[in-house]
Amino acid sequence: MTGSPRVVIADDQALVRTGFRLILAADGIEVVGEAADGEEAVTAVRRARPDVVLMDIRMPGTDGLEATRRILATAAPEPPRIIILTTYDLDQYVYAALSAGASGFLLKDVTPEHLVAAVRLVRTGDALLAPVITRRLIERFAPRDSRASAVQRDLAVLTPREREVLQLLARGLSNAELAERFRLSEATVKTHVARILSKLRLRDRAQAVVVAYETGLITPGSAGPADSC
Repeated sequence: MTGSPRVVIADDQALVRTGFRLILAADGIEVVGEAADGEEAVTAVRRARPDVVLMDIRMPGTDGLEATRRILATAAPEPPRIIILTTYDLDQYVYAALSAGASGFLLKDVTPEHLVAAVRLVRTGDALLAPVITRRLIERFAPRDSRASAVQRDLAVLTPREREVLQLLARGLSNAELAERFRLSEATVKTHVARILSKLRLRDRAQAVVVAYETGLITPGSAGPADSC
């Protein structure tokens, strides 16, 4: 994907929006819209058609979670990637946003370098996952009863190897670590991951991690191969 990402910033604090806009602009990333609440965010996305949305999860009126759901359900033909902004790393609303299709989350005290890197990363179609924090988040808030899951996916469409890859991906292993574990090339691992996403109709690795827990493939709180990372 060529060109610089086009970004909408949604946050009820003008100071946060201004700071993020200046950071992104300094790196050549264009901010094409701003919003002070979820309703404005939905309108800004429809008008500007950005590549990425930085979405505060807690805003007055329509919050970031509802705005995320509406954007991903209605933006066409290709909805933007949404990065959730939060003050707390273990936040049930962040988990709900990941379930709804957000591509990852950032703490609001993120460094300028990390913010820029995150926007560029999700714009390419990858997910923004800090494995340890994301796993703790999901293990805390994922439904313990898979029947209560809002995510309905039939894992029977996956081959045994693809199920193994999904399990380890959900534990936070990178493509390089997966390749080492299975004694495969990284290119082959990427093919496995791409097939998993396609078969389960998922947008990125963030949703794949959520699905692994919500379908019971991974049990919240269980030990896993990446728990030491």
